[in-house]
Amino acid sequence: MEQTLRTSDVAQAVGVHPNTVRLYEAKGYLSPVPRSGTGYRLFAPLHVEQMRLAHLALNRPLPGIQPMMVNLVKRAADGDLDTAMALAHDFLAYVRMEQARAEAAVEFLENWVNGQQPSGPAQTLRIGRAADYLGVTADQLRNWDRSGLLNVPRDPETGYRVYGASEIGRLRVIRLLRQSGYSLMAILRMLRQFDAGKTKGLREALDTPGDNEAVETVADRWLTTLAQQEQRAQAIIRQVAEMIEAAY
Repeated sequence: MEQTLRTSDVAQAVGVHPNTVRLYEAKGYLSPVPRSGTGYRLFAPLHVEQMRLAHLALNRPLPGIQPMMVNLVKRAADGDLDTAMALAHDFLAYVRMEQARAEAAVEFLENWVNGQQPSGPAQTLRIGRAADYLGVTADQLRNWDRSGLLNVPRDPETGYRVYGASEIGRLRVIRLLRQSGYSLMAILRMLRQFDAGKTKGLREALDTPGDNEAVETVADRWLTTLAQQEQRAQAIIRQVAEMIEAAY
């Protein structure tokens, strides 16, 4: 006769609260759990493995990746482990793509710091034309200005912002870092160090909040977050592989 487990047994085995086990069962993240004559849940060892997978996949995933993780977990709960494995590899590929984008942005930053950058506009631009030139919106430029990422000079007669080659070069760096997942706070932290004349360790500055700085999003430590997510993806792949092996 197969071993039966209580809710608390499953929770203890995975390291979660019993309410999390009940919630995951209700959401369909576990295969159907039979009940005793008195209504108690009768979990099997398979449910422990499904719970481990669900906890790995759903505990603080990357922004935007939640639907893929939910699909992966539900496929495993339905016994479709081959599809779950394919989705796990898709997740790993996604993380590695984000890592490549993040690293490419840092390389662009380092080239900019060393004076290697594309030529800027031949003349100064007002905010609308600067936004068009960079492929962003005027509101984004205003937000970056208000956030302290750059100090844009003003036309003394009109008071309008004027963007020259220096501002455009700096904005290219900001735009690429933002597109690659870095938070405004991380970029501001790095630029403050750069403006203070410290051009070494800018990569580390992007990824290392100060002692008095609250870490509000994963993008405040983007490189570290992506490294952790790669480890998570590998752990998910190992977990699904163990479930496939146990099924045969």
